[in-house]
Amino acid sequence: MGLHHRHSHGPAPVDAPGGDRRLVFAIAVNVLLTVAQIIGGVFSGSLALVADAIHNLSDAAALAIALIARRIARHPADSNHTYGHGRAEMIGAVFNLSWLVFIGLFLIFEGVDRLFNPEPIEGWTVVIIAAVALLVDTATVMLTFRMAKTSMNIRAAFIHNLSDALASLGVIVGGTLIILYEWLFVDAIVTIVIAVYILAHAVIEIPKAIHILMQGVPAGLDVTEVADAMQEVPGVRDIHHVHIWHIDEHRRSLEAHAVIEPVDMARMEEIKATLKSLLSDRFEIGHSTLEFEFPGQAGPSGDAPLGDAASAH
Repeated sequence: MGLHHRHSHGPAPVDAPGGDRRLVFAIAVNVLLTVAQIIGGVFSGSLALVADAIHNLSDAAALAIALIARRIARHPADSNHTYGHGRAEMIGAVFNLSWLVFIGLFLIFEGVDRLFNPEPIEGWTVVIIAAVALLVDTATVMLTFRMAKTSMNIRAAFIHNLSDALASLGVIVGGTLIILYEWLFVDAIVTIVIAVYILAHAVIEIPKAIHILMQGVPAGLDVTEVADAMQEVPGVRDIHHVHIWHIDEHRRSLEAHAVIEPVDMARMEEIKATLKSLLSDRFEIGHSTLEFEFPGQAGPSGDAPLGDAASAH
């Protein structure tokens, strides 16, 4: 006998279009700033300023990809994507972070080269443009701060902009030291520090996004603990074939086989409801597929019930 309950697998709630407008504004401001920094870096001879501009351009690109991913994530489930399109944001995050790894390595190479081959730098140009950049970066951080709390995709862009603000601050300090003491090597050192900071955040964030894409168990959950808690529900004799994964960043899913005694068949709906409430309230698993079977009715692999086993979805 089969008991099937329909569930909505649409996308998790995404911020209203007002968030999109903030992103569009942040992208436009960052692109304009990037152009100004590159021009200033070329005329002043500052590699650190050019490095900051490249990082700033990557922030603008990250925001653009995040915006596209957010819009894709809003698309409802369809016949080809029955869970919806929520993972588009994870794909965007992995793309952005992977790109930053390349940029970080490139800047380290250029910084080391400039360290051994210093060139004249116009300190005041560096300081003035970096100060403008710091103001823009701070504004961008403020625009994305709230959205970063609930989205790994936006959080990655937020971290990039925050690091860019710190990088601009570093460029100001470096430019000031060059003006006061003519320490040309400071420009190269600031460039390398910016690159290391970029790489550090990329290395931290990439595994998190890939873990979700690889259907890994959500952080903080232990499969054995979840199964043990389910098995404590009255009427449940055994729990096996447990799989837990992320549908997307905000939605967790579980499938499991629950063994009950034939005498509890009439209580199956009650047991199912109790299990689902437990999973939702204690483990924040909003979607669960439970396969009910009786002792001795599982197949050789224990993965599929036989005979009159009941399915509840």
